[in-house]
Amino acid sequence: MKDSETFATKKSFDFEWCLRFFEKHGKAVYGDTFFIAPQDHETIYKLVVYFLNIPSEAKRLGMDLRKGLLITGPIGCGKTTWLNLMRAVPQPERSYILKTCRDVTFEFVQEGYEVIHRYSRLSYRNDRPKTFAFDDLGTEQNLKHYGNECNVMAEVLLSRYDHFITGMVTHVTTNLSASEIEEIYGNRLRSRMRQMFNLVVFSGGDKRG
Repeated sequence: MKDSETFATKKSFDFEWCLRFFEKHGKAVYGDTFFIAPQDHETIYKLVVYFLNIPSEAKRLGMDLRKGLLITGPIGCGKTTWLNLMRAVPQPERSYILKTCRDVTFEFVQEGYEVIHRYSRLSYRNDRPKTFAFDDLGTEQNLKHYGNECNVMAEVLLSRYDHFITGMVTHVTTNLSASEIEEIYGNRLRSRMRQMFNLVVFSGGDKRG
């Protein structure tokens, strides 16, 4: 493939080309130390199929394109990196705003409950409900606004679930296990997360230099 080729000029799905594209894009964003670990190819394949919106492959992989992504794995395995890199895939209906859970929670401390509405109201982007990707679920803490303690991310995700049936998509990254999610956020949220997300798992240890 020529270097000048882009996703927009590709006529068919070619995963090997995608890997070369992301290798080059990753080095441009993160520096020359960026590399794609062979054990991650299967996981990256799922991400590419999802963000390129390929129904036949998604069905084969057991993925529901109407749902968002719950990207899990140990610290440093590449969850945030790949969620950021996937924004290079030019599918307007798959565009999303990346926000860390810690930042959302700090906004709550400063501004209060309006922050929960900000990230869960039915606002639109590209004629679709606005998609948020919340990074590092579990790193935030229950913080107080004028003495009122709130599990901010639980409230945001439960509110977004209420709009899930009308097409609101949410993505989340976390290094928490299913049992840890239930312990921190409750069984009610864990149950709804099963309906909201396709599970995508990164394996391996810390890839940070």
